[in-house]
Amino acid sequence: MDKKHHTRKMNVREFFKRFPDDAACLEHIMSVRYGHRHTCGKCGVVDATFHRLENRKAYACSHCGDNLYPCAGTIFEKSRTPLTVWFYAIFLFVSTRHGVSGMELHRQLGVTRKTGYRMGMQIRQLMTKADYQGLLGGMDEAQVEIDEAYVGGRRKGKAGRGAEGKTVVMGMWERNGFLRCKVVPNASQLSLRTEFKANIAPGTVISTDEWRGYSLVIGDGHAHGTVCHGRGEYVNFDDAGYRHDTNSLESFWRLFKASVRGTHVQISKGKAEAYLNEFTFRQNHREMGQSMFDVLLAAA
Repeated sequence: MDKKHHTRKMNVREFFKRFPDDAACLEHIMSVRYGHRHTCGKCGVVDATFHRLENRKAYACSHCGDNLYPCAGTIFEKSRTPLTVWFYAIFLFVSTRHGVSGMELHRQLGVTRKTGYRMGMQIRQLMTKADYQGLLGGMDEAQVEIDEAYVGGRRKGKAGRGAEGKTVVMGMWERNGFLRCKVVPNASQLSLRTEFKANIAPGTVISTDEWRGYSLVIGDGHAHGTVCHGRGEYVNFDDAGYRHDTNSLESFWRLFKASVRGTHVQISKGKAEAYLNEFTFRQNHREMGQSMFDVLLAAA
């Protein structure tokens, strides 16, 4: 398989050719989780072979006959939904740009609305688990842009930075690296500083807008550059040659907000981070193409 084919996404025809039935899906789960040759957990034989058992979602060791259930401990284990339906739901999540709603899963998969919503939330949990969890930045000349956004709800009257009823989210995007988004109580210095300390490596160069709450990075060993949107400034260069802007995050906020309006209509504050993690996972793994599907299965 050449690199171009490997990095592009599967189309529907390729998906059903690859996973025509539950047996093919189970075979793939076994391959991703364990491989058909590995050390048996019971008899300890190294590089033991495992064969499929008929009428059961299990494989048996060729040496001791111990049964191995590839779906055990995964979202598939106790689900009455066929594996082909689960796989197609995951395929929809990694194929789209604007997200998949529970209602869309209900329509496309032929499951109940409740089941569609539950499957969607479980897949979002997989995306959260499969994404990068380490600190952002920290390498030589590493740079992270930080910006916050307000999603859901409605602004009442002449609200300033933030608004009652809206969910405040903080975005952190490492240049040529990973994106991470966190729901915060508000845009105060204390709230932003807490997430900053938990997610940004020491010494990283930081780019923000002019919001005074971002003074949290000054004095902590971080070079800090700003752009002033109030003066119509969107890119700025410091004396060390670093480009400071928040354009990448602002583009991401536009995509996310438009997708919520068009796909989900609205999302609750309690679930906002799960939906954000769905979008950040796709952004962080966008170059993986077909492999993005296997990354999620491995996280299961």
